[in-house]
Amino acid sequence: MGDTSLWTLLTIVLLGCITVITRGFFFISSKPWHLPRWAERGLQYAPIAALAAVVIPEIVTDQGQLIATILDARVFAAVAGAAWFFWRGGVLGTILSGMAVYLPLRLGLGW
Repeated sequence: MGDTSLWTLLTIVLLGCITVITRGFFFISSKPWHLPRWAERGLQYAPIAALAAVVIPEIVTDQGQLIATILDARVFAAVAGAAWFFWRGGVLGTILSGMAVYLPLRLGLGW
C-alpha cells in the first residue's frame, strides 16, 4: 500500500469518525439540549436564504453573465410565479403559474 493510499484511507476514516460524532452529539447528552433564542431565530430564515441563493442567480444570469435583456422567459416566469404567490399563496400554484408562462415563451418564442 502506497503512502498516498494510506493517507487517503486515514482521511476517510477520520472524516467518518467526525461525521458520527457530530451527528450523534445530541444523543450523547443525557439532558435536553436547546438552541439559544438567537440561533432559533436565525434558523427560521435559513430555508428562504438558501432558496434565494439558488433561484435568483438562475433567473438573472446566463452562462455566468448577467442577462443582457429583460426579454427572457425566466424573468417573466419569475414575475408570474411571484404574482401568483402574493395573490393566492401556495407553492404548487406558484410553480404551475411560472411554468405556464415559461414554457410558451421558451418553446414557442425561443426566448
